Amino acid sequence: MNVASRPVAAGKTRTCPHCKATILESLSICPGCLHHLRFDQEAAKRQVAATSALRVEGVIRHPPLQEPWEYFVVIAIRNDRGEEVTRQVVSVGALQSTEKRTFALSVEVLPPQGQVSPNTPAAAAGSLSAGRKR
Repeated sequence: MNVASRPVAAGKTRTCPHCKATILESLSICPGCLHHLRFDQEAAKRQVAATSALRVEGVIRHPPLQEPWEYFVVIAIRNDRGEEVTRQVVSVGALQSTEKRTFALSVEVLPPQGQVSPNTPAAAAGSLSAGRKR
């Protein structure tokens, strides 16, 4: 039986019932907690075809014999006019002497609904991030 995906407006969101994150309504797997949300073959194919358009990773090492450091992680997104669209504190914490933390940020892009071929805009965006780690 072939169940067609119901059309969803691009960018429409919903709340993941597992982790309560705001996610795209078109996703069948939550990118935050990785729980399956529904069985939808077309949505699953589209999500598998997602391309990492940006990936940044860095490590912070606390020097030995110093007082603890506090840290906070902020994500800010700007539109093409430079206006801040959203800003969120994602995490906070502390580093004790000799501890380290690795931080990774990735932005995944999805092909338009109904397209999962390698000639999608997502595949073209992926060529910008050649040499990225997965």
